[in-house]
Amino acid sequence: MSERSPSFLQQRQELLLQLLRTEGSIVVSEAAARLKVSEPTIRRDVNALAKRGLVARVHGGATLLGTRSPFGRDASEPRRQGASRGGSGARFTFGMVVPSFSYYWPSIIAGARAAASDTRAELILRGSSGSPADDRKQIRILAETPGVHGLIVAPVMDVAQSVDLLNWVQELPMPVVMAERRAPGTMPPGRLEWAVSDHAAGAAMAVQHLYAQGHRRVGLFASAGSPTTKHVQRGWRDQLRACGLDPDQQVTGPANAFTEDGRDALLDDVLAQCSASSTRALLVHPDPPALALVQHCLDVGVRVPDELAVVAYDDEVAHLGQPAVTAVRPPKQHVGRLAVELLVARLNEGPRRPAHRVMISPELVVRNSSSVGVAAGNRPPAERAAGFVLSQARVQPPQ
Repeated sequence: MSERSPSFLQQRQELLLQLLRTEGSIVVSEAAARLKVSEPTIRRDVNALAKRGLVARVHGGATLLGTRSPFGRDASEPRRQGASRGGSGARFTFGMVVPSFSYYWPSIIAGARAAASDTRAELILRGSSGSPADDRKQIRILAETPGVHGLIVAPVMDVAQSVDLLNWVQELPMPVVMAERRAPGTMPPGRLEWAVSDHAAGAAMAVQHLYAQGHRRVGLFASAGSPTTKHVQRGWRDQLRACGLDPDQQVTGPANAFTEDGRDALLDDVLAQCSASSTRALLVHPDPPALALVQHCLDVGVRVPDELAVVAYDDEVAHLGQPAVTAVRPPKQHVGRLAVELLVARLNEGPRRPAHRVMISPELVVRNSSSVGVAAGNRPPAERAAGFVLSQARVQPPQ
């Protein structure tokens, strides 16, 4: 197959984006060797991706577009000499334990790597199975690694052993920052710091978006067992009440089985519940169940969004739906970047620095699964004036 054939070109550019999401940046010569194509081909791909606003070109390579760090340059600017990962000029070495190297976490890792590069730090990654025992094992290995100055962790938080694990983490002789995790409300957080997405605010954006288009019943199906779900549920409930709607009158349930064998009967039942309750809008967490629901609607003749509007939560693969699915996008790269920056600040300022626990607002990316087919004249004034762009904050219903 030719390097310039449309299918190969698209596949190659997707691979480049995957590399960027995982590593934060690429070097043309290295990418060409890894993908077994010429350097001019990689340069053409980088130029094409840059024109689409997906990457930023730098001398000899490309980076993901980012925002300016308090510690230095924008992620789209070239790295400073001597600031590469793992170089001998590393100022700090940080360990990072994540529950996944695939869904959701690659963007967080990319943000952490970009911030580590900015601050002349080295990042050592380890994966965990997501059990308290394995979390403790992986954290201990990094904490006992010579030269490690601090840790970024994302331990499991929904089991009885979680509090014991966090108490143990607090006693480690180095600063620890949690990414997309926070101490439970019943536990004094002590010295723990964290950088997290404000998932409750993200769910509130989704409800407000659907409310502004005239929906007065907004159901929620979310993944049981996900650490994100309880925050999504809270934001969904709070915003429904702010809109004068009763959360107890909405269609709800777990979304886990939406992607499993035999799902058709379950999805038929979900659609039947929506029909019986006059529900024409759903928030679904995470993306894969939302895509499965939209695909099933297509199979059974339910028009999306005209008969059922769907908003996903995560925006990892929501754009691949037919139609493309509106999604709440947590600030994953910013969470990873901020986690590193919190560690650097702690090491620079010492124990007198107060603990920082930071929540970052998501954004709502509006696509065809929630907007096409809704006449502009029928949308409330706030939605028409906003042009389908919602601010990164909780918003009240139009008066």
